[in-house]
Amino acid sequence: MMVHERTPLASKILLGAAIGYFLSPIDLIPDFVPVLGQLDDLLIVPGLLFLALRFVPADVVAECRMGVVDDQTRS
Repeated sequence: MMVHERTPLASKILLGAAIGYFLSPIDLIPDFVPVLGQLDDLLIVPGLLFLALRFVPADVVAECRMGVVDDQTRS
């Protein structure tokens, strides 16, 4: 979906932010803080993904999912 031409810019930014936050060693709440350190990762990343998918038109999501299915059946 990140490279699809009809994906809105806001969704691309949110998807990029989710990937960046997940891979980044810097967190809002450091991981050494018990429970809360991991909880921020479990809430922020899915929240960003949810928001990003809300902006993408349903036909674009379906087209991207079909592309993944087609790629898997070819291998």
